[in-house]
Amino acid sequence: MKRAVSISLGSSKRDKRVEVELLGEKVVIERIGTDGDMEKAAQLYRELDGKVDAFGVGGADLGLMVDGRWYPLHSVKPMVRYVKKTPITDGTGLKNTLEYRLAFFIDQHLGDYVRAHGGKKAFITLGLDRWGMTRSFVEAGYEVVFGDLMFGLGLPIPIRSVGLLKTLARFFLPIVTRFPFEWLYPTGAKQEERIPKWEKYYRWATVIAGDCHYIKRHLPDHLPGKIIATNTTTPQDLELFRRVGIRYVVTSTPRLDGRSFGTNMMEAALIAVAGKGRPLTFEELNQLIDRLGLQPTLIDLQQEAS
Repeated sequence: MKRAVSISLGSSKRDKRVEVELLGEKVVIERIGTDGDMEKAAQLYRELDGKVDAFGVGGADLGLMVDGRWYPLHSVKPMVRYVKKTPITDGTGLKNTLEYRLAFFIDQHLGDYVRAHGGKKAFITLGLDRWGMTRSFVEAGYEVVFGDLMFGLGLPIPIRSVGLLKTLARFFLPIVTRFPFEWLYPTGAKQEERIPKWEKYYRWATVIAGDCHYIKRHLPDHLPGKIIATNTTTPQDLELFRRVGIRYVVTSTPRLDGRSFGTNMMEAALIAVAGKGRPLTFEELNQLIDRLGLQPTLIDLQQEAS
């Protein structure tokens, strides 16, 4: 039996352990939250290094892959300093393979609904963090507003073109990636906080896409009929979305035992079952995705409530 463990800076309240079968192999998928404690995470990595088949980095990124360029997040490096034997991923591979299929999946399954409820308009909370998702909506013909300056730096400046987003990446990411990670992303208990903000853009969009914690962070109290396209969701997340009026949630990863796991966790599971002892290339991940028939999961919140 294979074992894939995601050690996360996120809340321990979201911990989960499930057993799945992939390509005829049983894989235990486990998520361990450290409530924002980076040193506790580092010690867990040291304790489990060489004892599990793959690690995921949860609640943080090792870096950002934007338009083929890698920008390491320097403040996260110490957290994985003890990992010497077990292959490790922050989900970048699935962000650029499985998440690239999101917009096309929505068009296939919800195309008529999208056209009837505002058209192809997407608000992506942080496009640089999920480049595959960004490419997906742009190439599927969506009008897109990127909230990178809003959610990343708190600046009320929407970005309306992928070209400008690339320019920002080249000039600002070498600087921003040296900031303390907690300045850029909610960790621990902060993941549970919600301060409604940027409501104009949430309301403008038909699809609100991005990391679930970012989406929830400033989610307005009333968003009837919208579509959420995201990654990790718990039953509590879905209940919040249902309460504010969201109609559909599309998760890039499969729903297992009532929740969807993060891209880092699912990629770690794929690395474990592949048995190569190293991270997988984008090509290898795409091949595995096709072999397993993995695709985004569509949840109709109105139907589930009935």
